[in-house]
Amino acid sequence: MKKYIFLFLTLFIASCGGGGGDDGGGSPPPPPPPTPPSAATLTAPSNNKVCETGTSISDTQSNVDFSWSASANTNTYDLKITNLNTNQITNKTGLTTTNTTVALAKGNPYSWQITSKSSQTTQTANSATWKFYLAGATGQTSYAPFPADLKTPASGATVSRTSEGKVKLTWEGSDPDTSSGLKFTVYIDKTDGKQNPTSELSNLESNEVEVAVDAATIYYWRVMTSDGLNKSYSIVYSFKTE
Repeated sequence: MKKYIFLFLTLFIASCGGGGGDDGGGSPPPPPPPTPPSAATLTAPSNNKVCETGTSISDTQSNVDFSWSASANTNTYDLKITNLNTNQITNKTGLTTTNTTVALAKGNPYSWQITSKSSQTTQTANSATWKFYLAGATGQTSYAPFPADLKTPASGATVSRTSEGKVKLTWEGSDPDTSSGLKFTVYIDKTDGKQNPTSELSNLESNEVEVAVDAATIYYWRVMTSDGLNKSYSIVYSFKTE
């Protein structure tokens, strides 16, 4: 009897421990997430270029060549060009090369930026934003400052007032002709951001100012930039106070 019991236990152990060729079981580890694209480096037109001539195609338009360096982990590029006088945006999407040509209106300041995209991920990468002036009138040697880039409050934002009932406005200004001496005038009102500015908000040398505002009110604001000879106007932003 003991002989049979021993034989049974031997067979049982063999059947439980006998491998089926399993190396440890379980699912294989998931693949690593795709690497997002890197930001492209812009090449041309160069930043703050005073007189980008392009190639004239009519009395009002020129072809402008844009180029940038290839970025890692990137399949396509999107080019965004903004007319800084009108805020009109021109997009070219799905570019597979690192250069393209776009027809633009002469005599205007522009900004441009490249977005790198990958087919393996929804993550994208934005390049720096560069600015340039597209030449207009023949013989033009002096250019207006670039329109100010309004920072805060963001357009459409709802903001809190300080204990003194004020809101801080901030912006950035630049000029292709000079790096200093710019002065700013802030237009702010409840109508359209184009009403006459006060003397306290005129010819500011700083790029920020606090203004007294009413509660629960929508305000419109813009900034005029002057280099003493020429001037430019930003687009109009709006915000609401709490």
